[in-house]
Amino acid sequence: MLQEADKIKARAHITPEDVVKGNPRLNFAFVANLFNTYPALDLPTEQVPEPGVVIEETREEKTYRNFINSLGLEPHVNYLYSDLCDGLIILQLYDIIRPNTVDWSKIYKTFNAIKERFQKLSNCNFAVDYAKEPLRFKMTGIGGADILEGNKTLTLGLVWQIMRAYTLSILQKLAKSSTPIADKDIINWANEKLKSANKTTFLTNFQDQSLSDSMLICDLIDAIKPGSIQYNLLKTSGTPEAKMDNALYAISMARKVGARVYALPDDIVEAKQKMLLTVFACLMASDMNVGKN
Repeated sequence: MLQEADKIKARAHITPEDVVKGNPRLNFAFVANLFNTYPALDLPTEQVPEPGVVIEETREEKTYRNFINSLGLEPHVNYLYSDLCDGLIILQLYDIIRPNTVDWSKIYKTFNAIKERFQKLSNCNFAVDYAKEPLRFKMTGIGGADILEGNKTLTLGLVWQIMRAYTLSILQKLAKSSTPIADKDIINWANEKLKSANKTTFLTNFQDQSLSDSMLICDLIDAIKPGSIQYNLLKTSGTPEAKMDNALYAISMARKVGARVYALPDDIVEAKQKMLLTVFACLMASDMNVGKN
């Protein structure tokens, strides 16, 4: 801490021992010197949780955070908005989707205390521009400042598009395709797989509310790995409890056949279109991996 204070010429007369021992007068003098050296600083715009405070997450936030952390990026994401506000995690995700295409020479990896906001905003602006081209994300109404300031709706919208692009990029690589994989390609694959296994279920789209009972998903898993689904364990009453049990089983079995499913059981029960897309995409990737091996 004192080394950082030295860098901005605001250390004053205090030693590490004074800080550790909690010398009230010297600590007060240190903080007062900081204030006098840098008065009228802007209030922080990003939402930084206080130490020791447990931050409640929505299901969507938890899913996206777990997805990011599963890729082994540094630093670890603990709180979605404050940990993405400097743009670095987002840019690392872009580099996974399209390797070696982010121009890191234009990115601030460390920040100067005085210029920190400007530098983080520059990174976030770069992230927004890159999302528009070459990724061609839908970025209406979002700017770098929205990421920097932790705008929840716009940040979640961007992270969802990143997650979708990542999943589809895996499929494209496995398929050795020169063109991006589209939703219809996943639907066609699923129906062909179901038909080849003599299943009677049929996927129309990812908005289909009938997907909430997990029956079609389980049929697809059984088509990928015949005999893997114990159908006597599936419940057909259609109650919320039965659907939840089926969803838990479906996700468990999907992972057992090698699908890296990020969706939660509630996403299936509530037939969340976005998350259902990722479930089927991950199953398709798993099937292509099996065929490859």
